Amino acid sequence: MSKISKNNKILFQYFLIIFFGFFSFTGCSNPFTPAGHEGYVYELPRIFGNGGFRGIVKGPGNYGVTFMRNKVINIDKRPNTYKESFKIMTKDDLNISFSFHSVISIKDNSVKDVVEKYGSEKWYIRFLQKPLRTYVREIVQPYKSNEIKEKRSVVAIDVKKKILQYLENTPFELISVVVGDINYPKVVSDAVEKKLAAQQLLEEKETQKAIMKKDAEIRIEEARGIASAQKIINETLTANYLQHEAIQAQLKMAESPNHTTVYIPVGTNGIPLIQNINSKK
Repeated sequence: MSKISKNNKILFQYFLIIFFGFFSFTGCSNPFTPAGHEGYVYELPRIFGNGGFRGIVKGPGNYGVTFMRNKVINIDKRPNTYKESFKIMTKDDLNISFSFHSVISIKDNSVKDVVEKYGSEKWYIRFLQKPLRTYVREIVQPYKSNEIKEKRSVVAIDVKKKILQYLENTPFELISVVVGDINYPKVVSDAVEKKLAAQQLLEEKETQKAIMKKDAEIRIEEARGIASAQKIINETLTANYLQHEAIQAQLKMAESPNHTTVYIPVGTNGIPLIQNINSKK
């Protein structure tokens, strides 16, 4: 083998060592962004160059294979619910506990601003959480504790207005807000339960009273009916009518197949005697 060929072989080996060494040092990347996300692609700092922003990937998709040391920050731009828990002293000096839910999404083509200006993946904590909590406290505190449940929709609307104003000209879009479960101190809850129990008992008493009143009215009407019937009977039961009824009864007994003997006092005319109990002897 000639000396030149040997030198070329050595140079080629050196080239392979340098190439693979450089490849190992710089690395090869193909950043991926899942569905519903936007990816902020950036290059890590190199020996020669500062790296930095390289482009945007809309998920699902890849940025592409490169020999650069590219990385990606994926930002979820879909609507997400952010929950905050509160314990606030109201106007009447009572602490009430409740939750506040806000649904927020990120506008399309805004991932660069989200990463570079608003805290990247922690944009909610760094940019919105504290202002939102401040707005909720400012709006709830002027109310009395017993007004919060009735005014929860009003509270939600007022907070929403403030958040919308705060998010104006930002990548973030507020979709809805909801005031969650409201919990009162135990002393208040117990008092409310006692009041409801007393009110229920009072309603039961009123119902019983109405039933008794109706029963009494029914008995009065029954008594009036009986009295009226007795009056009619007393006016219509004459001696002649009673004699007629007695004769009819005798006829029925006479027609009976049973042998029955009945002794009935009669007058001179053979008709059963009828004595009025109210007549004088």
